[in-house]
Amino acid sequence: MPELPEVEVVRQGLQPAVAGAHVVAVTVRDERSLTRHRGGATDFEERLTGQALRSAVRRGKFLWLPIVGSAEAVVGHLGMSGQLLLRESAAPAERFERVRLDLQHPVHGELAVVFADQRTFGSLAIDSLVPTPDGAAGGRGDAVPLVPVQVAHIARDVLDPAFDDALFRSRLTRKDSAIKRVLLDQTVASGIGNIYADEALWAARIHPETPAKALSTRAVNRLLAEVRGVLEKALAEGGTSFDAQYVNVNGEAGYFAHSLNAYGRTGQPCPRCGRPIVRVSFMNRSSHFCASCQRQRG
Repeated sequence: MPELPEVEVVRQGLQPAVAGAHVVAVTVRDERSLTRHRGGATDFEERLTGQALRSAVRRGKFLWLPIVGSAEAVVGHLGMSGQLLLRESAAPAERFERVRLDLQHPVHGELAVVFADQRTFGSLAIDSLVPTPDGAAGGRGDAVPLVPVQVAHIARDVLDPAFDDALFRSRLTRKDSAIKRVLLDQTVASGIGNIYADEALWAARIHPETPAKALSTRAVNRLLAEVRGVLEKALAEGGTSFDAQYVNVNGEAGYFAHSLNAYGRTGQPCPRCGRPIVRVSFMNRSSHFCASCQRQRG
């Protein structure tokens, strides 16, 4: 599943194309991509056609496009294989294309935003915007303190200027769960998935099964710094692409996969100590770590 860096790369690509653009046509080719929308394909098409979009905003793994003059936004979640692609307005349908928004931009002219999704686990929806509890911006890309209802339940991500480090540390002291499970909990810190949890824990020398509340304040601070470092590096490198599904708005792959130290490197030498990276089952997925550098404590 795309994580924060992959979704942020998509948001950055969408921003100049959608900010100030008018939606001139909406085509829903597969209603399964509207599972989060309260209404059918016709409702989605009619409510969005003719609207103007303000920006592209992200919190965690969610994206949304606020509608100008409205307390609503188009909310997108990429799921396992969803893609938001920029295409010429008259371009032929993409493989696995589910929804197309034809736009008229005051600078860029006619273009299309295409939602393609092979597995149909992703979704688009028109959703209401509500005030953020802390009064800070809803997410990256827009200063307005509003967030879609469907996104309001998740925490801010660690790259968000309004992320509260002290609150994060406090939450960990009350968690008996393994630290990796807590990192994947989007209500504690959003945007972190399996790849970047493994990478940050490796960098911080913390075993993924360490109880969260057993970590010292120093260890939590070190982990936060490594999570931020890993996410920022991945973002700078365009995210992690293992196949053609993880791409930016132009269909281009990121190259952070070449910088991975633990994730997906089962049996290969740890870049730090040379011992083999091990892989164990974890929550219907896998954890990758160095049993020598990341010894279990607590």
